[in-house]
Amino acid sequence: MDANKPEINNELGAIRIADEVVATVAGLAASEVEGVASMSGGWGTDLVEKLGKKNFGKGIRVEVIGEETKIDIYLVIDYGYQIPQVAEEVQKEVKQAVETMTGLKVSSVNVHIVSVILKKSEPQEVQEEEL
Repeated sequence: MDANKPEINNELGAIRIADEVVATVAGLAASEVEGVASMSGGWGTDLVEKLGKKNFGKGIRVEVIGEETKIDIYLVIDYGYQIPQVAEEVQKEVKQAVETMTGLKVSSVNVHIVSVILKKSEPQEVQEEEL
């Protein structure tokens, strides 16, 4: 593990949290917000996901400096949702989840909207008429 990562010391030893863990926590929190279609990780991570490996940290960049962390999230939003409201809710949920689960102080959550996607419409059931 990286020596300059912040650590939590107790009587049993030290606890260090990897950036990937912070990214995964942030990704899971963001994906729970209504209106978020997906994270945008670029073609490399999207290809890996198509091959079957889910990456909840994709589209998230984490920078930990001392006891604070700065998070950048790249999102795809569902069409029809108000982008500023969805982004603000993502900021709140990610900050709360990361601070609660890791004990790190989140100094900023920067949300980057990279695309808007149309929802796939539900196929309407065809009702058969009785003859």
